[in-house]
Amino acid sequence: MRGRTAHLAWYRTDEAAPEVAFLHGFSDSGQCWEPLIRAMPGIRALAIDARGHGESGLPEEPIRYAAHRDDAALVLSSQPRDGGMVVVGHSMGAMSAAHLAASRPDLVRAVVLEDPPTGAPSAGQQDEPWSVPRWLADLRALDLPSRIARGRSEDPDWPDDELEPWAVSKAQVDPHLFDLPFREAGPLTDLLAAIACPVLLIHGDTDRGSLISTEYAVRCARAAAGEFRAVHIASAGHSVHRDNRRQYIAELSRLLDRYR
Repeated sequence: MRGRTAHLAWYRTDEAAPEVAFLHGFSDSGQCWEPLIRAMPGIRALAIDARGHGESGLPEEPIRYAAHRDDAALVLSSQPRDGGMVVVGHSMGAMSAAHLAASRPDLVRAVVLEDPPTGAPSAGQQDEPWSVPRWLADLRALDLPSRIARGRSEDPDWPDDELEPWAVSKAQVDPHLFDLPFREAGPLTDLLAAIACPVLLIHGDTDRGSLISTEYAVRCARAAAGEFRAVHIASAGHSVHRDNRRQYIAELSRLLDRYR
C-alpha cells in the first residue's frame, strides 16, 4: 500500500504496523527497496521517498540532514510501534538514519547503516550551492529502456529486478533540488557517539566505490557509544544490497531476528 504524510510519499508492505523502515540513497527512491523487501518474505516494511525524490514533494528550504531526519521522524511518528522500528538506510539514507537514531531513540530500536558518507569536519559545515552531478544528468537524458541498459552494462552483477526501479528513480529526482543550498553532514563518528541503540555498519570494498574503508570502520567501532558491529562484504561496492543481495539479507536477517 502507498500513502503520504505531509510532503512525504511512502510505501508499506501491508496494513499491519511496520517493523522495519528503509531510507534510500541519493537519486534513488523508496521503490528501489522493493526488490530487497520482496526477497524477505514476512517482513513488515515501510520505505520512504526522501524530499525531492520519488513521489515526495520538495519544501522550499536548504537541504540538510536535519531535514531528512525530521522527515523520517514525521513518517515514523505517524505509524508508531512500541519500542520503535529497526531503521535501515543506504548512503544518504544511512546518514539520515544515523541522525534519527541519535536524536529520536524513541523511534529507533536498532539501526543499519549501509555505506554512509563519513561526513565533513564540523568546523567546515555551511550551506553551499551544488549542481546536478554529470552522471545523473547523463542518465536523465536517456529514456527508460536506455537507462536500464546502462545499468545492466555498468553493474552486470545486480539482480535483474533492481534495474527498473533504479532507472525510474533517476527521472523522479526533482531538478529544483539543485537550486537549494546543501549542507554536508558532520562526522559519522560524532553521531555514533550519540547513538545508544544497536548499530550495524555494512560496507564493501573502497576500490569498488565503497565510502567506508575497513580502517574507518574500526574508527567507528571506537567511537560508538552502544552495541556496534561492522560487516565488510567483499566484492561489493557502494550499493551493497544490490552488489551482494544474498549476504546482505543474511546480515540484515541476523539483526532483525534479535531486534524487530
